[in-house]
Amino acid sequence: MTKPFPPISPKLPVLMHGADYNPDQWLDRPDILDEDIRLMKLAGCNVMAVGIFSWASLEPEEGVYRFDWLDRVLDRFAQEGIYAWLATPSGARPAWMSAKYPEVLRTEANRVRNLHGMRHNHCWSSPVYREKTAKINSRLAERYARHPAVIGWHISNEYGGDCHCEYCQSSFREWLKERYGSLEALNAAWWTSFWAHTYTDWSQVESPAPHGENMVHGQNLDWRRFVTHQTVDFCRHEIEAVRGANPELPATTNMHMIEGVDYRKFADLLDVISWDAYPTWHEHTSDAALAASVAFYHDLFRSIKHRPFLLMESTPSLTNWQAVSKLKRPGMHRLSSLQAIAHGSDSVQYFQWRKSRGSSEKFHGAVVDHAGHDHTRVFGDAADLGRSLGSLSGIAGAPTPAETAILFDWDNRWAVKDAQGPRNSGLHYEETAMEHHRALWERGVPADVIGSGDSFDDYRLIVAPMLYLCSEDTGRKLEAFVERGGTLVTTYWSGVVDEHDLCHLGGFPGPLRRTLGIWAEEIEGLYDYDRNGVSIVPGGSGRLPELSGAYEAREICELIHAETAEVLGVYTEDFYADRPALTVNRLGEGSAYHLATRLGEDFLNDFYAGLIRTSGVKPVLGSELPPGVTAQLRRGEEQDYVFLLNFSGEERQLELDGHSYTDAETGEPVPKKLTLPVNAAVVLSRRTNAERESGQPA
Repeated sequence: MTKPFPPISPKLPVLMHGADYNPDQWLDRPDILDEDIRLMKLAGCNVMAVGIFSWASLEPEEGVYRFDWLDRVLDRFAQEGIYAWLATPSGARPAWMSAKYPEVLRTEANRVRNLHGMRHNHCWSSPVYREKTAKINSRLAERYARHPAVIGWHISNEYGGDCHCEYCQSSFREWLKERYGSLEALNAAWWTSFWAHTYTDWSQVESPAPHGENMVHGQNLDWRRFVTHQTVDFCRHEIEAVRGANPELPATTNMHMIEGVDYRKFADLLDVISWDAYPTWHEHTSDAALAASVAFYHDLFRSIKHRPFLLMESTPSLTNWQAVSKLKRPGMHRLSSLQAIAHGSDSVQYFQWRKSRGSSEKFHGAVVDHAGHDHTRVFGDAADLGRSLGSLSGIAGAPTPAETAILFDWDNRWAVKDAQGPRNSGLHYEETAMEHHRALWERGVPADVIGSGDSFDDYRLIVAPMLYLCSEDTGRKLEAFVERGGTLVTTYWSGVVDEHDLCHLGGFPGPLRRTLGIWAEEIEGLYDYDRNGVSIVPGGSGRLPELSGAYEAREICELIHAETAEVLGVYTEDFYADRPALTVNRLGEGSAYHLATRLGEDFLNDFYAGLIRTSGVKPVLGSELPPGVTAQLRRGEEQDYVFLLNFSGEERQLELDGHSYTDAETGEPVPKKLTLPVNAAVVLSRRTNAERESGQPA
């Protein structure tokens, strides 16, 4: 039987429901706290994130601390059975610090120091900022680490951004010295002989700048790696300041899909991963494509530690910063929230609990509106969800099993976006990864989103779209995966450069050449209006019957030679018509497929229908899913929880497979044929595979 993971906090071993709470914005209104407590309980909220941007309220003057207001909040929480993720306040420092110690302020790539303001406007390397952060964190830990209401540390907020001050330049050079050992090795890795950029002294090395060096791709890549290293080190510094007071308290930091930080590097530091999701729901009639992209990120953040994560921020209604802030349609709050639970979250939390009265987020969604009461549609939606989460608490800790993985590396992402090559108007790496993931999502096939450093042992199918940056080690791991029976899918623009962003010599796809059985001679970028086609070759031992006829190709056409690979499809147009465009190579016990061109949703749907069948990957349901409906799985110790989520924008009909299902919220039996209304989210339970395979009745 599958064992659930231990609860994130033994104080709250259920699904968490809550929000960012900012009582320090209402210190002149003591009645607000009483009303907030009443409303939290009414909405079924059991946890709040407190103190995220509270430094000025906690330390209004240097060395002068005010904890009375936070004492009152946490003591009331403890009395009322509400818990808190207690935040460290480093996301925004007080004005007195910026005025007295300007070195704490961030310096931009243009080498100009910022003024006080905004948030995340601080230097990761500043000794003063580290000292001040350690002091306030230590004070919080001494006072609250064993408070009965506190269940864990919310470290800072959405780490991101970089600083180019002299402290950071010096730290960058030290990081490079440790990485390369000598200037000669650095110059070789960065290929600085290009444009006579060779460095002869460490003092000459700087971070990339818009008015200086920014064309050495290895340097750009290493700067991003260094920024991640420095950010992780700052987070470690914060955790060390609070950990000693109570080592049992878990620590997390809420992540966002920020360009500059490789969040996988936080995996060993944090006890639980959390992230913030703000999709633009209702931009189109069907929300299916957007829902699939959100699912991709849920799977990505879950896969960082391969265990349940936390949805730390979402909006209960709308945002105030998107181009258009649409209201959530009826049912969407429940649907989007249960989507997070389906993909492995053990919480649904919001920004924010009560709307700010002023400043930039005064119109951002909140559970409690400016009206200040519970008689609103949004509050009702949150309360309804609270009741559902309460009835589904058995899901907490349940794993999200996956036999399929998407390979998605941050440094590959950076390198692809930096590459000056076949389509500087856009190679669409992230979108490509999501399109392949969506083809699985549409069929109810759970997928992890992993990095090259992860183990490949537990997967039957690995999809590695646009693996442009592919080290020799990654190439060997993928080769071994295929040889022992795995199915691998790669695309154009794979195996091009190594970990230093230096091109592989001897022919692309470099370390993947033997695995894929092909040689890529040229790659052509197409204009947005250009089209080619891929015609499926009839017959052949490697043919997938689901593929037939011709499919449209666009954006990229790679001209490849089949060496040991079998050709499954050929180009239909241009001077390279009839050359291979889709191949499969048999290696050991497994198969490696290569897509030499960008193909559309119709191809991916047919292609993955075939691969799911041939690779032995099992969908959640044994029956066909209607368009825009997905099925996701969390596996309990004695029962599976099956989530049916309708993002199609239309009512859908669904016939279940042969297992016996009950409604996980009510315990009532579920008929074979289901009607899923618009924005419906249904959670079913069934006996686990282990029980069925043991001979017990389903």
